[in-house]
Amino acid sequence: MTSILKLLVATSTISVAALGANPAFAADLGTNAGTSITNNVSVAFNVGGTAQTASTDSDVFVVDREVNLVIAKSDTSNTTVAPGATQQAVTYTVSNQTNDTIDVLLSAEQLGGDDFNVTGPITFYLDDGNGIFDGGDTLISSIDNLAEDVTVTVHAVANIPTGIVTGDLADIVLIGQAANAATGVAFVNNSGDVDDATVVQNVFADGSGTASGDIAGDGRHSATDTYEVAAANISVFKSSRVVSDPLGSANPKAIPGAVIEYCISVANGAGSATATGVTITDTLPADVGGNGITFVTGSILIDATATITAGPPQTQTCTGGVAGGSFADPTVTGVLSDISAGTNRAMIFRVTVD
Repeated sequence: MTSILKLLVATSTISVAALGANPAFAADLGTNAGTSITNNVSVAFNVGGTAQTASTDSDVFVVDREVNLVIAKSDTSNTTVAPGATQQAVTYTVSNQTNDTIDVLLSAEQLGGDDFNVTGPITFYLDDGNGIFDGGDTLISSIDNLAEDVTVTVHAVANIPTGIVTGDLADIVLIGQAANAATGVAFVNNSGDVDDATVVQNVFADGSGTASGDIAGDGRHSATDTYEVAAANISVFKSSRVVSDPLGSANPKAIPGAVIEYCISVANGAGSATATGVTITDTLPADVGGNGITFVTGSILIDATATITAGPPQTQTCTGGVAGGSFADPTVTGVLSDISAGTNRAMIFRVTVD
């Protein structure tokens, strides 16, 4: 008796019970981990011209998990902070490029060689969608159930020490460790194991990050953002004008008996931290042999506004202000209110020419 092979038919089926009746696949990430793929084969044949019962067989394997986590700094600039500031955030994006939902365990480190280290523990907040660290964000220690091909924004938050100056830098590295969404336990790399068609195995596909020891294929990823100190950028401009002279001139001159008004303005540069505790100390020149100037009692005004015009010569006009300050011969002192970035405040006082 001879057998004649007539027809070979193979079919494949995919079972994704865990994902429901209508699973959605991320086109760029491929088939979801845990998907069971069944390949059925049927062989039909005749014996002596009579069709026989087809022989069938099937093969089943489970799609493995390609673990790939990507962390990146959210912008291209450093984060500006002031000395002593609290709850200051550097911001990152965390992207799940794994073909499965995962948890992301979060940690942070400060690299050596910085100008300063932040104070207090570094905490993490999941952004509420506006990309800005604010009261709507959620304090977290990990990102739970991050779906495949989804990116979220995370803020790392710390306090800034005092005693640091403009231009000082501190790097903060956000580290993410991919973990099983069901257990919260970090994945084990099965890249070197013998393939097992019946279980989901993990293959680490992440790149290297900026954290110490973060190499490609270690199941984690990291990125660095930087705090940059922008303390107050203070500039001082002192000017004087002749208010009146004894002759009652329309254009008074600085002759003996004339009243001179001084204005000392303090400006804070744009983008700087607010200057606080601003104290002006002006020491009048000594009166030598009756030659000099004499302070006009009660003439001090503080928190005036200076309007400065470009030179040359550079000039300023000072207006407003409230009574304040003090005089202890020969020193005029005034404490100004806080000066925010891009603004100025001034102290005005008068003297007479001896």
